[in-house]
Amino acid sequence: MKKIKYISIITWVLATCAASFSAQAAFRLSTSNDFYTVDTNAGVVFSIRRTDNGVSTQSAGDLASLKINGVEYQNQKRGSQINSGFDWLYKNTSSVQVSAQNYQNQYIKITVQAGDLTHYYMARNGYPYIYMATYFASEPNIHGHVRYILRLQRSRLPNGPEPSNISQTVSTVEASDIFALSNGETRSKHYSNMRLKDWSSIGATGSNVGVWLVRGSQEGGSGGPFYRSLLNQATTTDQEITYIVNYGEAQTEAFRTGILNHYTMVINSGQEPPADGDINLSWFSQMGLRGYVAESNRGKVAGVGITGRDSNYEYTVGFANNRAQYWATANPASGYFSRDNMLPGTYTMTTYKNELAVNTQTVTVNAGQTTVLHSYEITGDPSSDNAIWRIGDWDGTPREFLNGDKLTTMHPSDVRMADWNPSNFIVGSTQASAFPAYMWKDINNDHVIYFRLSNEQRAKAHRVRIGITVAYSGGRPKISVNNWTSSNPSPSSQPKTRTLTVGTYRGNNTTYTFDVPASAWASGNDWNRLTVTAISGSGMSGFLSAGYSIDSIDLLN
Repeated sequence: MKKIKYISIITWVLATCAASFSAQAAFRLSTSNDFYTVDTNAGVVFSIRRTDNGVSTQSAGDLASLKINGVEYQNQKRGSQINSGFDWLYKNTSSVQVSAQNYQNQYIKITVQAGDLTHYYMARNGYPYIYMATYFASEPNIHGHVRYILRLQRSRLPNGPEPSNISQTVSTVEASDIFALSNGETRSKHYSNMRLKDWSSIGATGSNVGVWLVRGSQEGGSGGPFYRSLLNQATTTDQEITYIVNYGEAQTEAFRTGILNHYTMVINSGQEPPADGDINLSWFSQMGLRGYVAESNRGKVAGVGITGRDSNYEYTVGFANNRAQYWATANPASGYFSRDNMLPGTYTMTTYKNELAVNTQTVTVNAGQTTVLHSYEITGDPSSDNAIWRIGDWDGTPREFLNGDKLTTMHPSDVRMADWNPSNFIVGSTQASAFPAYMWKDINNDHVIYFRLSNEQRAKAHRVRIGITVAYSGGRPKISVNNWTSSNPSPSSQPKTRTLTVGTYRGNNTTYTFDVPASAWASGNDWNRLTVTAISGSGMSGFLSAGYSIDSIDLLN
């Protein structure tokens, strides 16, 4: 779901409210023994559970009721909550405290305290939103991640991402989270994913209603601008809309703590909601939120330009340190970029050609100041190296290869996938789209590439490079050229969880190099036979055997 800019958020809110919601009598906070109930004065009334009622799927701090124009949308048997409940975040910590405060009848804040985690539900008079923010001083250690899951009645919100709709599945494909329809198509919560930088909201719609979670800045997340994670799951009863603060699947860097992570539930008549930058959050400064840092105590980075870019690709500039992460998209004409509202500190600044890092430097951000960077040149693009032949593009993704357009929305065994073990590749006549995007020990190992060399080329040693974007279970490539065989390379540093089967090729891009001696080449005009093998001493079987995702393969001149 792409970010949509609106000329006037005030106009949008007023029009939406007038067209879709019948305003309630007043903005108010009501208290009972078991609930805090908030009337937003915009057609939305919600209740937060105050006490533990002894039900395993509900706990104090849950969103227990969400009424839109008097109609209940929350699953009444389960709470909407962080992970599986606020009382099950930290080992040996089950106590949850819930408190509420009305600020001059303009704002309401409900605070949930569970161990080292503080979660806020907030309302603003006249707006059909629930503003949320989560702060944690240490990572929850039961599930090892932080995500808020809305568990809403699917009968009222039937329309969500189709790849994650498991309501009609008839069999289990993998683990307990990937399933198949009777026709062989696969569905999973994992397949609702999108690159972090590409989405601003995730939601579901029904008859003249939409419920959305609008993404915040994600400065306290981890994984960078291209990280993919589940966003939705639809069952026979629930429409589960999920906001990931951080997640354990395919994680490439340490979790960040000590950040106030904000996100907003927007309720409307079904249209795409405004992006986070178009929602007024300036009043957060009045709410006494743990970890809140005002804009005046933040800084900005502005880059004059980037030279040496390939005009066929989008360039993204990422910023990361152990406290926060940010990113900005470079202007396609000039390479200019800017990023504001950054926490002060020194960051590693990485420039990506699509998803491949091609320049790295450091930058320091100071509160209340703009750090201006002079124009700099891309010098780390492997595409610039002279190659005898090259299969695919050096861009940090396998999207141009066989099945590359389907990797993120279905399991590799899906009937819509092409055969993973196609015919041998012939340089000069076979297209990259016929080379497999993924290679596994058990599925399509020992794939062969045929090529010829000139007399001059045969007289020299050459280097074969194989770039991968991620590996599963220690998988890595080894090659043989005719009668010559390379040594076994060491595995790269990669996520320890499933990757290739859960809708992501995103890991730690790694390039393997193999120096092939001149004596290995075929004589005369004979074809050379290059065999690419997936090796590893671990892994399971089939699509869970050791494997990796291909970025590009080339033979350097």
